[in-house]
Amino acid sequence: MTKSKQILDAWDAYSDEHTDLDGWPHDQHAYGMRASQRDAATAEAFEPLRYGARHLLATAETQLARLPKNAVQNRWAYQVSVLSYALERLDDLHERWLATQNGLPLTATPGTDDFDAALAEHHADSWSYLDDWATQGQALREVNAAAQRTTRGHSAPVPASAPVRRSPLRK
Repeated sequence: MTKSKQILDAWDAYSDEHTDLDGWPHDQHAYGMRASQRDAATAEAFEPLRYGARHLLATAETQLARLPKNAVQNRWAYQVSVLSYALERLDDLHERWLATQNGLPLTATPGTDDFDAALAEHHADSWSYLDDWATQGQALREVNAAAQRTTRGHSAPVPASAPVRRSPLRK
């Protein structure tokens, strides 16, 4: 189980226990603090993947294009497009975070209210896209496994070298 999946499962358990039947938190402040912790932990779990994510997406797109139709799950193209869109949004939010950091007073350092509030807002804005990676990211492994199965005895699939093109999310 991936770290992000563990975070999501822990959040689901917390949310189930600390909300009423309509989904309203019993203690709004405590629930908000826990959501903020979830957001930060999810962002931290994604960091090791961030810089290779575009290459993983490009490779999956190349593999999908080369796989025989009978080896492709219908959901994979959609999942890869969700991941691509999420990564684009995360990149945009990261740029916005860097601009926010540059605009903070020099006294705003980690541990100060100004910095921590801005970072918590950044994590909250990023969370749904990070959640997309946590819930849809398995498709990259599945596509790769299918590519490896279909190329046994042939040359291995060549990873894509071009960046993933930007495309709108289609639901």
